[in-house]
Amino acid sequence: MTEPGRDWNAEQVIDQLRSLRDPANIEGMARFGIETGTALGISNTALRAIGRKIGRDHDRALALWGSGIREARLLAAFTADPKQMTADAARAWAADFNSWEIVDGVADLFAEAGLQDLLIAEFAGDEREFVRRAAFTMIAWSAVHLKKEPDSAILNWLPLIEQHARDPRNFVRKAVNWALRQVGKRNPACHGPALDLARRLAASADKTSRWIGRDAQRELTSDKVLLRVGVKS
Repeated sequence: MTEPGRDWNAEQVIDQLRSLRDPANIEGMARFGIETGTALGISNTALRAIGRKIGRDHDRALALWGSGIREARLLAAFTADPKQMTADAARAWAADFNSWEIVDGVADLFAEAGLQDLLIAEFAGDEREFVRRAAFTMIAWSAVHLKKEPDSAILNWLPLIEQHARDPRNFVRKAVNWALRQVGKRNPACHGPALDLARRLAASADKTSRWIGRDAQRELTSDKVLLRVGVKS
């Protein structure tokens, strides 16, 4: 088969992916909690290389997502056009979430598309584990990458973090913790409020909240982070 290129359609891309199937890698993915029901066993490094070769094409990305194949869905996230990603399309994709890996691969696309203000609170209020995870993954990504966003907009998500810090589901609590830590590491203005929240959670009677708070407090008071954000210990 020829090398993938920008003129390839979804069917050609999927054929290429199937030719790269590696059963041994599928077993390894399962050990990391990745949903492997539709997996072909192709590494994310290899997928990103393919993504660079085929480039962005939003219609093709939608077709790749529709295939249901793990690798095709990750490629869809890598090659969709954020400028064409709508909230309704994001909601449709979220309804298909079945793995933390897919969520984390897609959430940055949603935020890059400028959908964070529309979707974060909505997704956080959704009881589906992976949809709720997407909300906090979007917060984590936005805190790092949306450098022109006012700090006040980032800090406005702290109440959501506090509200859902009691959710004991593994893939939610880890994302809530991640979001809190990333907000706190954004800059000095965000560090203080995030650390205050971490300390409140660490003192909570709720087990999950305590874990989130203590872990975030540990990182946000580390010498490395204090030096990075320019805060004195």
